[in-house]
Amino acid sequence: MRKIFLTIIVLLTVTVTYAQGEKANEVMNILRQVNNYFMAKHSDPTLPTNVGRIRPSSLWTRGVYYEGLMALYEIDADERYIDYTDRWACFHQWTPRNGVKTNDADDQCCGQTYVDRYLQSGGKEKIIHVITNLNNQMSTPNTKASVKQALRETNANGELYGWWTWIDAIQMAMPLYMQVYKVTGDRRYADHAMKMYRWTRDTLAGGLFNEREGLWWRDKDFVAPYQTPDGKNCYWSRGNGWVYAALVRCMNQLSPKDQYYKELKKDFLLMSSALKACQRPEDGLWNPSLVSYADFGGKETTGTALFLYGMAWGIRKGILKEKKYKSVCDRAWEGLVRDCVHPNGFLGWVQGTGKAPSDGQPLSYTKVPDFEDYGTGCFLLGGTEYYKLVK
Repeated sequence: MRKIFLTIIVLLTVTVTYAQGEKANEVMNILRQVNNYFMAKHSDPTLPTNVGRIRPSSLWTRGVYYEGLMALYEIDADERYIDYTDRWACFHQWTPRNGVKTNDADDQCCGQTYVDRYLQSGGKEKIIHVITNLNNQMSTPNTKASVKQALRETNANGELYGWWTWIDAIQMAMPLYMQVYKVTGDRRYADHAMKMYRWTRDTLAGGLFNEREGLWWRDKDFVAPYQTPDGKNCYWSRGNGWVYAALVRCMNQLSPKDQYYKELKKDFLLMSSALKACQRPEDGLWNPSLVSYADFGGKETTGTALFLYGMAWGIRKGILKEKKYKSVCDRAWEGLVRDCVHPNGFLGWVQGTGKAPSDGQPLSYTKVPDFEDYGTGCFLLGGTEYYKLVK
């Protein structure tokens, strides 16, 4: 009898392991499909973008794509990804968009991939311009007239830390500061990043993070009394996705014992609970306006992928309870694959660039957004973390 029981246990274990392996293979195939579509369409990574005007391919939208590609490389070590990345980075001389004097977080986003490549293969040329750029920003107050006006209107202080006046900036630049801290061991980078984060979180417009509801207003223009058509707070999905992803990427650079890790973890937990409650019951995705169906309610890919990224990571790290959040991740992935991924790898339901739920509307399965690259990057980030979770 004991032998029969042990045999059953072994067979069940093998069955579960096989099913997990099959699930992981399915996820990997989808990730490759989506990425192959993008790499084939943009075979020369050095070419500038031309949406309204010419922009270099080191702009933030492409920087986010390469964040996703580096994540994919961790689980799928295809040298094509490295060749594609290095062609791009070498063309831009491993330099932030608009040079080392820029203080715009969007310009700094590409630096995250430069540091990743430095950690993978060495070469100080990959990070020297990034470090020079951050050193410049840490000693440069934001004296733009629009920022000074915003500071006066909201009684906010701290021009030296007042660069992240929109929450997208937290994802574009804060992880870079933490990467450089980890590479150099110089605590000044982490200290400055946290001061800028707190300024955006707690000071600007009375604080862009609504701690009571666990969600972020995109910038000062959306803080109450601004409301959605049905009288709710306006929390833009992708903007919250940017912050959620940034928390993950920053905590990845810190020890769990670090005081900054613990501080960011508290916000991550608040956001996780709030985001779980916002998931659309009908398809597992999230609305462009998180808590309002009346404010361009509907499917949206990028916010969904970033929330999947954070939640899958949180489960793997033991921060989020698997029993509570695994089904949220499963439904998000299933919804993305079912409703957003085309057979050729194109992604539908991607909201175009902007700052509000109304931008880029109406969305659809077939609509091509103004930029495709950041949508692919978000999808790769979410999918790679989900792959690690189910493998």
